[in-house]
Formats: sequence, structure tokens, C-alpha cells
Amino acid sequence: MQRAALLDAARSLLSEGGTDALTFPALARRTGLARSSVYEYFRSRASVVEELCAVDFPRWAAEVEAAMAEADAAEARVEVYVRSQLALIGDRRHRAVAAISAGELDPGAREKIRAAHGGLISMIVDALAELGHAEPRLAAVLLQGVVDAAVRRIELGAAEPPETVTEAAVAMALGAVRA
Repeated sequence: MQRAALLDAARSLLSEGGTDALTFPALARRTGLARSSVYEYFRSRASVVEELCAVDFPRWAAEVEAAMAEADAAEARVEVYVRSQLALIGDRRHRAVAAISAGELDPGAREKIRAAHGGLISMIVDALAELGHAEPRLAAVLLQGVVDAAVRRIELGAAEPPETVTEAAVAMALGAVRA
């Protein structure tokens, strides 16, 4: 329970103040633990980040995958793939992951993020193959690039409302997969 409380506090700190806010003293204050107790659960900030990735990315990916499973056609799965990822932007877990991604990470944490993104990309490869793409893996990577750009645009508080960015990303994705 303490470990879960520490991870929850880490998500809050990251989503509120970015990677600079994630410190052991701040974790201790948020959870009511002594600072030395935090070290019993995590050896470093990097280990907190790695565990957040290990816990949150699979949940996020499962939500995207479940939404895609409800779509009956390949093109619909592409649309759901884009929409479901963009819908998660307001989620505290996503804000924490975005803060982690923007910060300086050690190679282990960065590799966990890369592997998790690879899992997301793998979800859409079959739909793209079904749509006739000669290089469905490459098309999936490029499609994820559209999603990532839309995520950054929304997170930056762009002039356009998030719904406009989402609709533009969906239109680009569907236009590309139809081509």
C-alpha cells in the first residue's frame, strides 16, 4: 500500500510540476512518510520513473486496445487508436508520463518508454496490413508520429481547442491509411 501511495504521489508531482518536482522529500511530504522510508521502496528517482512506466503504460495500452477491440473494421480501429490515445491526455497518468518523457532520463527508464510505445504501435500493425499497406510496421510508426504530434499540440495549450486537434489528427490518419 505504501508503494502504491508513493507512485500515486509521484504521478501527482510529475503532472503538477514536471520532473523537477519529483524529489524524495516531496514524495515523503505527500505520503506522510519519513524521507528515509521512501528510500526503502525506491533507490532513486529513476527507479520511481521506471516503476511508473511499468505500471501505467500497460494500463494505458490496455485501454487503447480494449477500445480498438470494439471496432469492427480496420479503418475504424485506426480511428479508435488515434481518438483513444488523445482522449487519455487529460488523465493524470498521461500527464505524468509526458513529464517523464520531457525530462532527463537514465537509459533504463528511456528504454521502458520506448518499449511501451512499441507495444502501442504493434496494436495497429494488423489493421494497417488489412488496409493493404505494403509496410504496415512503418505505417504504424508514422501514424504514431501523428498521434504524438497531436498530443504535444494539445499539451502545449495550442490556440486550437483539443477537439479541433483531435479531429485534425483523425482526418490525417484516416486520409493516410486510405491512400
